[in-house]
Amino acid sequence: MIRFFCPRPPGRQSDQHGRREKRRVDFRKNRSSRRRRGDVTRAVDTAADALDLPSSERISGKGDLTRRRTVILDAPAGVAPVLAGGEWRGQVLQVHGLESFVRRPDGSTVRCTTRRLLRTLSTDERHPLAAGDWVHVRGSDQEGVIQAIEPRRSAVCRSSRGRRHVIVANVDQVLIVGSAALPTIKPALIDRLIVAAESSGIRPLICINKLDLVDPARFVPFAGVYARMGYAVVLCSAVTGLGIDRLRAELGGTVTAVVGQSGVGKSSLLNAIDPTLRLAVGEVSRDNDKGRHTTTTARLLPHAHGGMFVDTPGVRQFQLWEMVPAEVPAAFRDLRPLANHCRFPDCSHTHESDCAVKHAVADGLLDTRRWESCCHLAAGVADADDRGGGDEDELE
Repeated sequence: MIRFFCPRPPGRQSDQHGRREKRRVDFRKNRSSRRRRGDVTRAVDTAADALDLPSSERISGKGDLTRRRTVILDAPAGVAPVLAGGEWRGQVLQVHGLESFVRRPDGSTVRCTTRRLLRTLSTDERHPLAAGDWVHVRGSDQEGVIQAIEPRRSAVCRSSRGRRHVIVANVDQVLIVGSAALPTIKPALIDRLIVAAESSGIRPLICINKLDLVDPARFVPFAGVYARMGYAVVLCSAVTGLGIDRLRAELGGTVTAVVGQSGVGKSSLLNAIDPTLRLAVGEVSRDNDKGRHTTTTARLLPHAHGGMFVDTPGVRQFQLWEMVPAEVPAAFRDLRPLANHCRFPDCSHTHESDCAVKHAVADGLLDTRRWESCCHLAAGVADADDRGGGDEDELE
């Protein structure tokens, strides 16, 4: 019997005595070798040799049955998972392929591998681990093996080649960083990241960096669109220090994932907030005004203000995971109350008559760019579903 903690699927998880439920799970199809040779017929040279072949075949538990295993799901709600003998609980700081860096309760870092069971389970996730995961480890102070993964309370994820890519797990809020110039700001990407954060119950925080390169007054209307919806917006500059004190107050005592394009200054902002981090930074390419890749993988960084940052690689595009086009308008705070007054309950807000959303755009009550962003996002979700899901989306 194998003990395994995983997110709760629908249905009953424990009986009236609080005992955990057992289930049969699948492994990936390439886990075991082929059950029989494919050239048996070609190996028979003559009909006389065929007479010597056995007339029956023994049925055993090989093949598909060997790719299934009984696992125990997570403990009932409100009950903390119990550590087995010789195990300790830690948090994943960084994931590098098959190896991960896990922080022990005493603050030290241990290089760990992931047990084969967790790596070969048939799931829709691209990788079983992500920065921020809480895991159970068995091993010494120098190296260990991850035995179990605790359920995630939140996760920032996207669709990548038809699979779920968890960028970071167990965070309190997401700092969405855009730049006023070099590279130019992408409002549609900001909208996608906001939708992804709110769908996971994570608080989004919007930050516009590099205001030292432009007139700050140009971005006041842009910030006002999000501020009227209740989002916290910070206009700042890592060079001049504008807005850094506000960011310290917003990020103190929380676990914050920092996401955005390459070159918008994510690492520079973290260095300005806590100079002891000393993160590597790079310059924007002069050829295409795009950021050069500096951060290669998401990593958890404790800082001096009582919380932790999760520095993530730059995002070029962001395809939402498990969202249908009809759900997109409900994810926009400013469109949600207006959509209830549309003539048709399944209104797409593009071509229908008596659409309350389009009337609000025409009357100036709704920002035109936000309406266009919603329509483009819904169309992109539909295109991704037709293609099989988000093949073009990558981390820079």
